[in-house]
Amino acid sequence: MKKVGVLDLQGGVKEHIDILNKIDNIIPINIKKTEELKNISALIIPGGESTGMGKLLKKYDFVKAIKDFHNTGKPIWGTCAGLILLSRKIEGNTNDCNNSFNLGLIDITVKRNAFGSQLNSFITESIIPAISPEPLELVFIRAPIIKDWGPQVKILARVKGKIVAVEQKNVLATAFHPELTKSTIIHQYFINKIY
Repeated sequence: MKKVGVLDLQGGVKEHIDILNKIDNIIPINIKKTEELKNISALIIPGGESTGMGKLLKKYDFVKAIKDFHNTGKPIWGTCAGLILLSRKIEGNTNDCNNSFNLGLIDITVKRNAFGSQLNSFITESIIPAISPEPLELVFIRAPIIKDWGPQVKILARVKGKIVAVEQKNVLATAFHPELTKSTIIHQYFINKIY
């Protein structure tokens, strides 16, 4: 049995837990304290409100704790706001990752709300070859996009010509919300990164 943590500070925690509960040999764990990170094999940072989540990361000392977790080589996945928090740089921010709330664990620059406001949220289908040969349902809610990326970053998916999924070593980042679909495929892809 593998324990997969979902950072439980704010955002779509329950939805990730519900999907993980559908996958054999996985025990989902709500992560509310930094010391709980040592008991898991992988970590999901859910969607939510990135500025608020970032402030909570700082308040509860998760910035260093998640960076230390990353340095162990264990997988980390950020969805939507989680992608923003994992990024090296946020477009329009004058602070780099050392002075702002983002973790800088994947070498990307992101643009927030790139598809528009809540009213511009949408659902589409797309094949992500690295993940599945079948079209996957992708849910976008005030979604960010990846504007720039470093040489070690692998682009996994584009929608409407915009980059919406990437990975770099043990970090996966998606601008969309797989936890809001019935499919477990993307969660399973992430779990397969556990060594």
